[in-house]
Amino acid sequence: MVLFPNSKINLGLNVVRKRPDGYHDLETVFYPIAIKDALEVIQDDNAKEGIRMSLSGISFDGKTEDNLCVKAYWLLKEDFPLLPAVMMHLHKTIPMGSGLGGGSADGAFALTLLNKKFDLGLSTNQLMNYALELGSDCPFFIMNKPCFATGRGELLKPVSVDLSGYKLAVINPGIHVQTTEAFSLLKPVFPSKSINEIIRQPIETWKMELKNDFEEAVFKKYPELETIKTRLYGSGAVYASMTGSGSTIFGIFKKDTELRNDFRPGYFIKELVS
Repeated sequence: MVLFPNSKINLGLNVVRKRPDGYHDLETVFYPIAIKDALEVIQDDNAKEGIRMSLSGISFDGKTEDNLCVKAYWLLKEDFPLLPAVMMHLHKTIPMGSGLGGGSADGAFALTLLNKKFDLGLSTNQLMNYALELGSDCPFFIMNKPCFATGRGELLKPVSVDLSGYKLAVINPGIHVQTTEAFSLLKPVFPSKSINEIIRQPIETWKMELKNDFEEAVFKKYPELETIKTRLYGSGAVYASMTGSGSTIFGIFKKDTELRNDFRPGYFIKELVS
């Protein structure tokens, strides 16, 4: 059985406060986009239990046991001891450390895939609870529809955001921004106007009001990212922003806008049409 974990962008991101448990409260709108990995699982009849994981595509620098797909398997195995041994293959095309949520999507889709493949009978809410044990934004990829997110990103409320009249340019220069480092660079501030209110306004107004709190600090350290955003606006973007804690920059364009591809060789560049 094969599923295709998709990525997301953040439409605005406010870091509201640091919590006593060390996490941060935030608000954002998660919006799914069609840049996808591929994830396959088959039952491993040659093993009594466990998971054999293989990877292709973009190289994964960490240990295999740290992959969220592997963690998803063992998380379910704790409550479903009869879960069979599996072979799982992940083909990566979503850049890592990019703010697109690829790793979180892979982990969440692994839960969904195992639930479907082995008829575990888990509801959406149950899958979301498991996903939260993998990471703060993993539950979003169980719902996988535009959502206003609060708390650590796990409190989700579906919202109506329609980008069907636009196309999206997604640019990643290959810079890996560590999330923990990005949080250390900023000071939380409670917003004067909620993203949930701004997102209901015409897209033409977003440029002045819809902000990503990480941009200022991350752009100082990686000026190349600010240059990409400036170029997107120069190409006619109605709205442009960094997603998550970086390093991907996206631009929203009217469908009839012809995009200029004058970025450096080696950039990850995708043009998506809704």
